[in-house]
Amino acid sequence: MAKTYDAIVIGTGQAGPSLAVRLAGAGKKVAVIERHLFGGTCVNTGCIPTKTMVASAYAAHLARRAAEYGVDVGGPVTVDMKRVKARKDAVSGQSRTGVEAWLRGTKNVTVYEGQARFESAREISIGMERLTAPQIFINVGGRAVVPPMPGLDQVPYLSNSSMMAVDFLPRHLLIVGGSYIGLEFGQMFRRFGSEVTIIEMASRLISREDEDVSATVREILEAEGVHIRLNAKCIAVSKAGDEIAASVDCTDGPPTVVGSHLLLAVGRRPNTDDLALEKAGVEVDKRGYIMVDDQLRTSAPGIWALGDCNGRARSRTLPTTTMRSSPRTFWTAIRGR
Repeated sequence: MAKTYDAIVIGTGQAGPSLAVRLAGAGKKVAVIERHLFGGTCVNTGCIPTKTMVASAYAAHLARRAAEYGVDVGGPVTVDMKRVKARKDAVSGQSRTGVEAWLRGTKNVTVYEGQARFESAREISIGMERLTAPQIFINVGGRAVVPPMPGLDQVPYLSNSSMMAVDFLPRHLLIVGGSYIGLEFGQMFRRFGSEVTIIEMASRLISREDEDVSATVREILEAEGVHIRLNAKCIAVSKAGDEIAASVDCTDGPPTVVGSHLLLAVGRRPNTDDLALEKAGVEVDKRGYIMVDDQLRTSAPGIWALGDCNGRARSRTLPTTTMRSSPRTFWTAIRGR
């Protein structure tokens, strides 16, 4: 027998918890489902932990420049990566436990832990449990893309998530991907003391930005000692003894770069492939992003998709002809007024 709620929120990223608490405050009985870490990407592997590490990297960078400000630090600046990681874990952990405690302590909210799957447009399963509600909100976020790169099955590699477990200083970090995530980690680990090479297939970094922005970012990174390899059209990796060789086939520079560690930063994909969305009639695009209208409604009435899984930033929206014509705002609509 399914347990009945007024609303079900799947995922506890940035949108889900606030929405659940607000719905509960309006008198609705809400179920919240989380399969892994409370707080989602931002709290656990994104904004909060990476910016905490960026702050540590900036402190090291500033300490090395102390003499420019008339300050003597008394010797070479060194970085203890175990302490950097411990600080990051403490900050991130405080946020994660805070989100969980907030949800569990909110009246009218029931928290479930496990993998959610649609059984129909109104019913969700979590293992043997069954929940049903007239309104369901999907807030499952995304994860790093692993590209079909030749040789990748033969070498160890890191993603933005597994980088959060690194408590040592890579001798030479190879980063495939010259967009926001790759550049952030590149500058960060260069300031920690690693040699860093960023490998990008396009002709410039962060190619979605204006050309002058790309050029300025490159100048800043190269001034700090980051190696940039552009126009890497045929990237492949292989073992080179205890290290990793990346064949980059660039127009400038040696065709191969050898490093100690490899970070893949080539994009993100939504965590939608194991929700059984087809059972609910929820449409996705060819990359798995849930298609929504301008009020975040999916193709299935009563189901909304929030955050990174809906592709709004990538303009993956439902055609106007499929949008329901109600003039009510998103919040008014989900309260059923």
